[in-house]
Amino acid sequence: MTSTFLSRRAFVGAALTAALLATVTPPAVAAAGPSSATSSASTALPPLDTAALRAAISDLDHPQATAAQLLVSGKAGYWYGTAGVADRRTGVPVRQDDTFRAGSITKVFVATAVLQLSAEGRLDLDKPVQDYLPGLLPSGYAPIKIAELLNHTSGLPDERIPDSQRTDTPEQVFEHRYDQWTPMQLVDTLPEDAPMKFTPGTKQEYRGMNYVLAALLIEKVTGKPYGKVIGDRILRPLGLCHTSFPGNDPKIHGPHVHGYLAMSDGTLRDVTEYNQSEAWGEGELLSTTRDLDRFITALFTPGKLLPRATLDKMFELPAPEVRMVDGSPARYSVGLQTVTVNGVALWGKTGERYGYNSAMMATRDLRRSAVYSWTPTHRDASQLQMVLRIADAVTKPAAASR
Repeated sequence: MTSTFLSRRAFVGAALTAALLATVTPPAVAAAGPSSATSSASTALPPLDTAALRAAISDLDHPQATAAQLLVSGKAGYWYGTAGVADRRTGVPVRQDDTFRAGSITKVFVATAVLQLSAEGRLDLDKPVQDYLPGLLPSGYAPIKIAELLNHTSGLPDERIPDSQRTDTPEQVFEHRYDQWTPMQLVDTLPEDAPMKFTPGTKQEYRGMNYVLAALLIEKVTGKPYGKVIGDRILRPLGLCHTSFPGNDPKIHGPHVHGYLAMSDGTLRDVTEYNQSEAWGEGELLSTTRDLDRFITALFTPGKLLPRATLDKMFELPAPEVRMVDGSPARYSVGLQTVTVNGVALWGKTGERYGYNSAMMATRDLRRSAVYSWTPTHRDASQLQMVLRIADAVTKPAAASR
């Protein structure tokens, strides 16, 4: 079987897993509104099947991976397990406080900060981002509401990446891993002469650029770097001491899980060191399973990070007539994505960077939460195998999964 390498430029924001998972499992809700979100799928949860959970992460050959870890928590049970090694050179096993690149899970932190500013009256989600960042986007673009950035209904045209900076092969990825981007350089990849892909608010298309703009919005409103704003508002209050925004630093400091990328000849190269400035605002986060579990628990608890009325917005999908550009139902809300597996509605976010794949999902009532991270060596559709095994093991009744 021939696999197709997917570059960062092909999936801006490194959202491969998000796209794959949502493609094969329909959204939990098809209409907007918090009441429908909570009632559309059963909240009854089976007891944890530890054998199924262990089996889900232990097969590191299908697809090829070097490590995996899974933390399941919530009111309906707790389990944590690992497989493989954090470092192929030393053979050290994975530990719960080892950091990893969490990719697009970054977007949930950005959305939370934007919603906090909205709840404080410092910005209006229904106003165009152009009102807050005048002159940033080409003048020919239609007005884009802040909420349309956060739920991926902006209609922005595709970015244009210079041929000299493309990463279409694993060798090119390795060659460009120390490239440094500024936020303005990222925004400048939006073409001035291209029309909007669709009228904002009428369709949905997952785009990392939406969150580059959202992070710039945070900085404009607060006058501080977006990472510092999130640190002050979320990381430190929750004690997320292993979560950080590395900026231009390509290294992961302290105990961490190494990521590896298979070259065209099949050999593995360590791709842990990587300048994440290309994922600024939308995919640069470093974290751990324990920190992400603590974050999603706090986020889904009304009043902890967001007042209830504001939190409800994170569980509202667009109106039924708003569909993904491929015609499938919308699956992104303000900051989150949703999927129903074995009748269990999960909300959260997936993330992917070269050598890393992760997710942070939970039922809205927090009866079950799952955070996983694993290190695939191939950036292709084979990653779906691990994702589906984990999703199935987390939600399937024990008697049926044996």
